[in-house]
Amino acid sequence: MNPISPPGHPASSFASQSALARALRAGGVFCLVAMPLAMWLANRSAPLMLGLAAAGFLGAALLSGSPAEIFARLRASLSAPLALAIAAFLAWALVSIGWSHDPSMSLRAWGELVLPIVFALAIAASGQLQRSPVLFRVLALTIIVAAGLLIFELASGLSQRAALGAGKMMAFVFNRPAVLLLLLAAPTVHGLWSRPAGRFDRALAALLAMVVIVFVFRSESEAAKLGALVLVGCWSLSRIAPRIALAGAAVAFILTMAIAPVLAPTTDRVLPSFVLERLDKLSARARIDIWYSFGEVARARPLAGAGFGTSATMHQHPVAAEVSPEHRTLLAASHAHDMPLQAWAETGAIGAGLLTFAGLLLLARLRRLPAAELAPRLALFAAAFSIATVGHGAWQGWWIAGLGATILLFCTDAASRQGDSHG
Repeated sequence: MNPISPPGHPASSFASQSALARALRAGGVFCLVAMPLAMWLANRSAPLMLGLAAAGFLGAALLSGSPAEIFARLRASLSAPLALAIAAFLAWALVSIGWSHDPSMSLRAWGELVLPIVFALAIAASGQLQRSPVLFRVLALTIIVAAGLLIFELASGLSQRAALGAGKMMAFVFNRPAVLLLLLAAPTVHGLWSRPAGRFDRALAALLAMVVIVFVFRSESEAAKLGALVLVGCWSLSRIAPRIALAGAAVAFILTMAIAPVLAPTTDRVLPSFVLERLDKLSARARIDIWYSFGEVARARPLAGAGFGTSATMHQHPVAAEVSPEHRTLLAASHAHDMPLQAWAETGAIGAGLLTFAGLLLLARLRRLPAAELAPRLALFAAAFSIATVGHGAWQGWWIAGLGATILLFCTDAASRQGDSHG
């Protein structure tokens, strides 16, 4: 029997470090898989959970490896053309704050965008996230529980929160969890379903998909409903005709980004009046009116935009004077309700062009994957972009954190061997 190492002995110190590294790694995993439940409790909590997960994984990496390995992985991620394109947009967005009417507000918006990206990069660079079957099973269960709790609360009219002193709340507060659970469900379903001889995992994946779809269509989030339809449709088409699906997604992406400044008049011309009348129940008319307002901003500042993060108070920006009086009021809508249009309005053709280039680079990378790996990733891209075109502020931290967590979960070892990596 080996003697027990005394305190202070190198072997004892190494064992303590290993135990602490395992604890930190477990804490990181816990924060990641608990994100759905955290979003049920507080619908903007995703960045906090991602940040705590990053702290756990980075701490484990520093205790079990060397900083040089972490920096090597980070350098490899940041040197990819896609990462450079995103970095160029972030740099341009920071520069554009120089002509914002409220630089401190714009800087806060920039920080809200950048922090979740940094957290996701930190987790990727740590090399500590093991995408094991157990991880996907636990995450599937937390998503199912969170969705079940949300369905129950919606059915009861949120009376529990009122009883706990939260005051009167509206059902739309669950729109953010609806979007985030849909995002996280995609890699989780894929991770479980793609396991060979995993009957239990496939049953769990099917249950997860069913519960999330039920919750999404029970919620008031029309953006999440659109995303779910696009996700299922694109996933199915990508398995049957991957090249056609990829080409279609690329064309739709380019066109949507290109027409954003004239989205409102284009929608009015293309959609028949009876369709618009039916869609009015889904706030379609209100969105189009907002698109008119922000579209005029984009056309008034076509190259450089009005400055990053200015949408929240665009009605106070000097550019508001250049918007026609009938469309000026809705500049107070907080955001454009269309992320490509928000990018145009705030960062101009330069910012929108950089984002378009980044999106095309991502699609080019997906092109190298086999159909089984391409389908869920392309479906998520299409679903996330469709959600982006109809709702939510483009730079909100919960949205970026949800995308970051989803990307991390999609970067499986099998996919990495096929050329995929952290997005």
